[in-house]
Amino acid sequence: MKLICKQSDLNTHLSLTSRAVSSRPTHPILGNVLLQADAATSQVSLTGFDLSLGIRTTFNAEVLEAGKITLPAKLLNDIVSRLPEGEISLDDESSDTENQSVGEGLTLTLTPKNGRYEVRAMGAEEFPELPISENDKAVHLPAAALIEGLGGSLFATSVDETKQVLTGVHLTVKQDSLEFAATDGHVRLVQSK
Repeated sequence: MKLICKQSDLNTHLSLTSRAVSSRPTHPILGNVLLQADAATSQVSLTGFDLSLGIRTTFNAEVLEAGKITLPAKLLNDIVSRLPEGEISLDDESSDTENQSVGEGLTLTLTPKNGRYEVRAMGAEEFPELPISENDKAVHLPAAALIEGLGGSLFATSVDETKQVLTGVHLTVKQDSLEFAATDGHVRLVQSK
């Protein structure tokens, strides 16, 4: 895989997908972000998935060679966020037989305008697929209604990570309204918009 992209694009999309990467993964692959490059569409997609939350984003880049690989999300995010603005070249050296014969495994090389970073990677085969929704109907929500509903219900969520079901907001979409429900086990809020 070989591609050239803007630092700002990679940084923005990596920050988004990193939110879905587990801080204490049960499997090492869940601490990674999946990077896929498609030469036909000149698109790069990043996926973070912790088996309960998945985020996939896509942006345009100059894809010289298609491929996919997983990289440690925290390390990659730390490196990319500190790079200067400009173009970054990403080169997956897994096809390099010299690296494989030495037993180094997969490596991705990031080359900004000054410097060079090599990041150990894992194969994309073990990365879990995002679940596919059975209901193919798209729902278009006004951003203001979503922001208002979440803003009015987030205070009632729990911050205790041991009860993850209580850390979110349950959103129910009805024909003419949205219902936001949240609880921390003590306070319960149901709000309709």
